[in-house]
Amino acid sequence: MAKAPLAIAVHGGAGTVDRALLTPEKEAAFLAALTAAVRRGHGVLTAGGTALDAVEAAVRVLEDSPLFNAGRGSVFTAEGTHEMDAAVMQGSDLRAGAVAGVQNVKNPVALARLVMERSGHVLLSGRGAFEFAHRHKLPLEDDAYFFDAYRHAQWQEVRGTDAVRLDHDAGGKKFGTVGAVALDAQGDLAAATSTGGMTNKRWQRIGDSPVPGAGTYANNATCAISCTGNGEAFLRAVAAHDVHALMAYKGLSLEEAVHVVVHEKLPPLDGEGGLIAVDHHGRVVLDFNSSGMYRAKIDAAGEEAAIF
Repeated sequence: MAKAPLAIAVHGGAGTVDRALLTPEKEAAFLAALTAAVRRGHGVLTAGGTALDAVEAAVRVLEDSPLFNAGRGSVFTAEGTHEMDAAVMQGSDLRAGAVAGVQNVKNPVALARLVMERSGHVLLSGRGAFEFAHRHKLPLEDDAYFFDAYRHAQWQEVRGTDAVRLDHDAGGKKFGTVGAVALDAQGDLAAATSTGGMTNKRWQRIGDSPVPGAGTYANNATCAISCTGNGEAFLRAVAAHDVHALMAYKGLSLEEAVHVVVHEKLPPLDGEGGLIAVDHHGRVVLDFNSSGMYRAKIDAAGEEAAIF
């Protein structure tokens, strides 16, 4: 049987990207991190790894960077802690794993995969998710590992108020959720998403990232999707699954389905943001309704790009 084309894409959040506020050094750092992530994932694919292996590897790179609101760079909650969400999904059998509100886990995306493979469940949260990580000896880090002066300053601006702040808003200073989608040589699709949520969030708020069908989805019959943006809107729109549904039930192409969701269905719900997608033919679509989205891809033709 002929091998499927290889394709992978990553994102580092969507929102207002004001280049006037970015130094050349900062811009170079973002592009370097995105490039490193997409190359890491693509390297897994070219070595014969699965799409699931590839998206996990790519997201780990972004979680390990303080530049992005996931893993090490996660924003502060109202209590001054870090509560992280992540999900993975594989398109071959629709298995998924996710965690929400987890603390002190170095790579939440790895924990999400472990939930899928070892727990018998789909979504674990809070202390239970942490205990599951500890039992399976996943790498843990103390609070100091997750401290970032810039993230702390973001929190100080709204600390003690009822305001929450999307990490990617406010004049281009902030960037959000990370994710990856991939197609491997066996024709299998996978998606992964990871986030630190909203600055100053309260009551253990959970967004769309760890919810299969909302912020993360993969189905070999159609596509793999990872979303970024206003999580409440993406939850209400069931945005990731809606792209699949438009392809499966209406026969739309990936580009057409993504356009409908991003530009027609999300805006009436105040759904600012975007998503990355790859279909079972290796076509890659990176679309958003905000003024920018940090993204990178290596498509089926081997063309590489990392852009805002």
